Amino acid sequence: MEQARLVIAIVLSVLVFLVWQFFFVDKEAPQKSARQAQQPPAQEEAAKDVQPYPKQTQTQTDPSGASAGTPVSTQAGIPQTVTVDTPLYRVKLTEDGAGITSFILKNYRETIAVDSPLKELLPQKKPIETVLVGFAGKSLAGLENAVFSTDFNLETIDVKDSEQQITYTWKSPRGVLVEKTYRFLPDTYLIGLEVAIKNGSEQTIQDKLFVALTGSVPSDTRMYGFEGPSALIDKNLEEIEIDDIAEQNIYTGNVKWVTLQDRYFMTSVIPEQVGQASMRLYLKGDDLVEAQYALPDGTIGPGTQHSFQYSLFFGPKSMEVLGAVGHSLNKALDFGMFDIIAKPCVWLMNKLYSVIPNYGIAIIVLTILIKIILWPLGSKSYKSMSEMKKIQPLMKEIREKYKNDKKKMNEEVMGLYRTYKINPLGGCLPMVVQLPVFFALYRMLYQAIELRHAPFFLWIDDLSAPDRLFRFDVASIPFMEPPYGIPVLTIIMGATMLLQQKMSPPMGDPTQAKMMMFMPLIFTVIFINFSAGLVLYWLVNNVLSISQQYYIQKKYA
Repeated sequence: MEQARLVIAIVLSVLVFLVWQFFFVDKEAPQKSARQAQQPPAQEEAAKDVQPYPKQTQTQTDPSGASAGTPVSTQAGIPQTVTVDTPLYRVKLTEDGAGITSFILKNYRETIAVDSPLKELLPQKKPIETVLVGFAGKSLAGLENAVFSTDFNLETIDVKDSEQQITYTWKSPRGVLVEKTYRFLPDTYLIGLEVAIKNGSEQTIQDKLFVALTGSVPSDTRMYGFEGPSALIDKNLEEIEIDDIAEQNIYTGNVKWVTLQDRYFMTSVIPEQVGQASMRLYLKGDDLVEAQYALPDGTIGPGTQHSFQYSLFFGPKSMEVLGAVGHSLNKALDFGMFDIIAKPCVWLMNKLYSVIPNYGIAIIVLTILIKIILWPLGSKSYKSMSEMKKIQPLMKEIREKYKNDKKKMNEEVMGLYRTYKINPLGGCLPMVVQLPVFFALYRMLYQAIELRHAPFFLWIDDLSAPDRLFRFDVASIPFMEPPYGIPVLTIIMGATMLLQQKMSPPMGDPTQAKMMMFMPLIFTVIFINFSAGLVLYWLVNNVLSISQQYYIQKKYA
């Protein structure tokens, strides 16, 4: 009786976990930081250089005294665009704010289609700029709408063998010069950024300088994996839900980086010197979010210039790529409470892929290796089930004899266990130990960018998407998300679950037995919309478990 209840509890726990994550969960609740959004004391350590700068004569003010700002070298017409082309990406820079308007990754595509365009990291439905610079207190009037200029005359910069850089400049009417210098390298997703503020005015600038990232608000929040703004603050990963920004939008501490991330890609700003700073979050309409890396109050006196050094990362959330970049950026790839299991699995899967260049086969081999490691636990579980199966006739007699006396029936059943030296929980506890491995692989196979558009064989051309054979256009199919088709792999997986259920000892309670027989069907429906990679893992694990269970039952028959 105890075993039956525990089995049902375990199965229902997994089922509730899957249903909740797929249909209802918004996201894991972020750990609320004890930090308050207080302003840290003024400091200037974040500035790399503090040097003299000659004061300038005020050139232009409007009647109200507000300065609109002009480029150093004014150009007629719309702001010009420069395209920087490297082996890894193609980026477009605009004179409007000296920001980035497009960032295309050359090693990734938007869809699995052969003629699919390359992956664009920035939303293109309406023009936006990212990597904009400003002051939180708007102490430098005109900077928000500044049109920068550059003496770079080419429309395209090819970065092939060595570093290339481009500098944008803008001067306020009062004589404050703002310079943004981008540095591009051919073999990395890191981009250097230097921001120089040269105060040629008569006024002191005391404000919080920020660099802002802009990106899309996540559209799908059902699946198990974080998307949105995050930061590494005081060595802790802060992941902020979009719905929580209204409640708290400033997070302060030793900020190592600020990033906007989706399921597979991320954009980040990384200060060269880590110190007291803040992440500031703002929603811009219904579809855009802005994440600022903001320094504490700093002072730039008249006749001085300060420069600030950053790195930018626009690229894939690949464990290998992020590890090579450094700056602890690999902590952005977070698999939750099972991270310690999931990351070694990603590493091992990639190693297997380097030997056998097919991620489907790599998942199969990885599943076999995990099964070998957990083989002793599985054997213990199936041995206990086999022993339970032997005494089923005796247990049936006891239940019939004492069906009107539950207390006496339980006493007799426990006596039967003692007589045959059977632990009623022996078949379940090993299953409990294996649950963390399943949950870790569940999240790893969902988030691993290596599986994005990775083919397996035949109709399974994308291990990160649900498997569909004979795709067809219909209005809708119950429980299934588009694209619609026959989920062959998922149906086979459900069949293996049903077979495994038939091989297990029957439940004593008829109601419990019926409930357990419905489990394969319920799991099949849930898995219909899961990625083919996860379904493949579950299928192979089921086949291995059936083989092990058959072997143990024969051995102890």
